[in-house]
Formats: sequence, C-alpha cells, structure tokens
Amino acid sequence: MADLRLGSMVTEDSGGSGPAVVLVHGLGGDSNTFAPLMSALDGCRVLRPDLPGAGRSALRPGRPGLKGLAAAVCDAVRAAGIERAHFAGHSMGTLICQHLAADLPDAVLSLALFGPILEPAPAARQALKERAETARREGMAGIADGVSTASIAEASRRNNPVTPAFVRESLMRQDPAGYAAHCRALATAAAADHTAIRCPTLLIAGERDPVAPVAMAEALKNRISGAEIEILPDTGHWMTIEAPARSAELLRAHLNRAAA
Repeated sequence: MADLRLGSMVTEDSGGSGPAVVLVHGLGGDSNTFAPLMSALDGCRVLRPDLPGAGRSALRPGRPGLKGLAAAVCDAVRAAGIERAHFAGHSMGTLICQHLAADLPDAVLSLALFGPILEPAPAARQALKERAETARREGMAGIADGVSTASIAEASRRNNPVTPAFVRESLMRQDPAGYAAHCRALATAAAADHTAIRCPTLLIAGERDPVAPVAMAEALKNRISGAEIEILPDTGHWMTIEAPARSAELLRAHLNRAAA
C-alpha cells in the first residue's frame, strides 16, 4: 500500500496489476470507510482517495461543489495512470460516481453504490446548509454525536457497539471547514444524467437507512438502465461498517459479473 499525492489530495494505492477499483467515500467519511471491504478486493488495484477537505487531504481553493470533487477524483485516477476502472461509492460518493459514469462513460467499467443518493430533497438541502454553519461555528463534536446515532440502524448499534464508535470517530477527525464545504457541495448538487450511464450498476440499500432510504434506491433503479438492487436487512446508512461481510460479498460478486 502506498500513498499517491496530487497536490494536497492523498489517495491510497494498493498497487498490483489487476483490474482497477476506485472507492469514493461520502460526507463525514474517508478512505477508511471501505477498509472492511479490502479483503474482498485481493488481486485488484484499489485506489481510495480522501476527498479534498476530508481525511488526510487538505481543502483545496477553487473548483467548488460536487463537480469539483468529481474532478479531483478523476485527476487522482489519471495521475495513477489508470484509464478505465470500476467505481464504488458510499453516500455522497455515490453521487460523485454517478456523475463520473455519466460524464466519462468510457472510463467507468461498473458502479457499486452503497447508500445511493439520487439527489438531496429540498428539506435535506436546507438541513445540509444549516449543518455546514454548525460545523463552521461549533466544530464537529455535536455533529458526530448526532450522525453516529441517527444514521446507524438500532440493530447495528446493539449488536456491535464499535459501529457507532467508528462513525463518530470518522466525523470527529474531519476538518470542520472541509466538512462544511462538503455539506454545501451536497446541498447544491444536481442529479446525474442517468440516461448516459451505460455500465453495470449495483445499488446496495440499507433497510433502515434514514439518509438514502430504499425508495431512493428504487427510484435510481428505474432511472439507470439494467441496474440491480440489493437491500440489506436491519442496516442503516453505513453499511460497509454495519454489514461488512455482506457488503464485501456483494461488491466482489458484482465485479466478477462486470468482468465477465
């Protein structure tokens, strides 16, 4: 495992000569969101970027909004010498992946979207703008407590107390300015042009996900030609942490089908 640095952006690169897989985290996450899935990706070359303003990547001036984040991911992939790759995303990362697949269809071999987002509803957009201001004024502690409670299924919290602890720590380690910028990017994000997405697409939805509910995944399934959907029972929004074994199994099977 090595770090690929492009300006202030840090991307973990597993190396290897297998098929390339790019894992794009969501709001409040970083490359560690996908750590439980790495064992299922043996033989692949896996890139895990920390988006600008998240994890180990400093916030960049310019190129604001979701399109700017998508451009940063594209730059990192190209800097790694990769022309075509499979993309998997979580939450906000799923929207980034959708835009990349629509705008650069020849570069995206397949999509696996965990907690997929179509686009934020009006109420969610307002809540994200307010959360950005909270992060800027008060820091991350209150946000971390709220997200680690509300976005995880009760069964997950009960069965494995490490799950909310992981999510809380992920939020606590975010740079407040970077997190606020991501909140604003998501608040103003538009849906991708789903008619332009032509690659195999798997949607993984949590049965108890309050952020990206099953109905949103079903709406995406109807918009993306040939998309398939898997619903994880008693699972909330952080399915790679709440249901890591099943998430890894689904991702590996999807990549095998796409390769075939």
